[in-house]
Amino acid sequence: MKVLLINTSETAGGAAIAASRLCDSLNRHGVQAKLLVRDKQTQRVTTIRVPSRGLRGLWLRGAFLWERFRVWWANRFHREGLFAVDLGVGGACVVNTPEFREADIIHLHWVNQGFLSLGELRRILASGKPVVWTMHDMWPATSICHHARECTHFHTHCHDCPQLRYPSSHDLSWKVFDQKATAYSEGRIAFVGCSQWIADQARQSRLLGGLDITSIPNTYDHHIFCPGSKDEARRRFTLPKRLSLLLFVCQKVTNPRKGLDYLFTALRNPCLQAWQGRMALVVVGQMAEDIAERMPMPIYTMDYISDPADMAELYRAVDLFVTPSLEDNLPNTLMEAMACGTPCVGFNVGGIPEMIEHGVNGYVARYRDADDLAHGIDQVLSAPNYPELSAAAARKAVANWNEERVTARYVQLYEQLSPSHED
Repeated sequence: MKVLLINTSETAGGAAIAASRLCDSLNRHGVQAKLLVRDKQTQRVTTIRVPSRGLRGLWLRGAFLWERFRVWWANRFHREGLFAVDLGVGGACVVNTPEFREADIIHLHWVNQGFLSLGELRRILASGKPVVWTMHDMWPATSICHHARECTHFHTHCHDCPQLRYPSSHDLSWKVFDQKATAYSEGRIAFVGCSQWIADQARQSRLLGGLDITSIPNTYDHHIFCPGSKDEARRRFTLPKRLSLLLFVCQKVTNPRKGLDYLFTALRNPCLQAWQGRMALVVVGQMAEDIAERMPMPIYTMDYISDPADMAELYRAVDLFVTPSLEDNLPNTLMEAMACGTPCVGFNVGGIPEMIEHGVNGYVARYRDADDLAHGIDQVLSAPNYPELSAAAARKAVANWNEERVTARYVQLYEQLSPSHED
């Protein structure tokens, strides 16, 4: 069986990491898999960049700029929300690549920002090849947004999009909704939610009504992300031995969706005063150094860490991983931290409560409640059974997201969709 996975980037972003890991895992388990991307960052031989020289490169760049221009125009020349939505109006031609022609299964992941157009999606489906689409956010189930938040218009027909500055009954979301519906009708496609939460959201979408929707989580490399020596890890990063360390990780820490302001508020809560002088925060991500002066406690900032082994060491070095995200599906960082035996605290949103078991391997705080987030931090750090919370986190990762289990579920899905299975 030959599988072609398609994602905009090879390593940038959670979906890229998940797609790359799945590609590697499939190859280790007897499936011939390749990953087709627009942006290639490594020398991995199984990752193929779409042709991008000469006119093809200009076309790809133009597709990205044209899509942004249309959003900018719809927002009457305001930059706010410019990257909050995607239209699928232009992008690469993948159906003419050798990798596409030789593949038995096409597996889409995150294909936005001018990489894959709805027109190209129609051609992919019209090819007759079975298509799997893993939903790393809600875009496949909505018209143009990646996170619908409180909006339920996608249940019937998108319109008056709250993520456009000037929504209307026939705005961009209304137009793209019909274009997506037409594209989906071109062939057979099975949707996969990384979390049960997003699969449930997708089942409510009129776009996906009657289509196959299942839930299969992302996976991780258990050889890298596993428990280890906390003391050695702290020496590796020159972190203090005697302080309780919290960890916050984000590709760009100023992204408001990641909820850093809620963490700031939580750390000023009176219930954490007893930890003054005994606690510090480690922040990893772009622009991390810009927020140091806002913290009520010592802070250690690091640029975004791309090496998985280094990231695993950092998870081992800390006592608690905090994810105050306001919108999330099945975060890789949370999975990785738990695999390293680090208890976690996060809000009750998206797929997070499927990962953190309240009181078992961490604490699930009430959504957008900074006081409860602070209470959760205090509860975990002061728990007399902290070692058991740590062990339970590692057990949850092995039991639910191990490579063999996740890969086997995808292989089973591929086989169900293959023409030989239907015969």
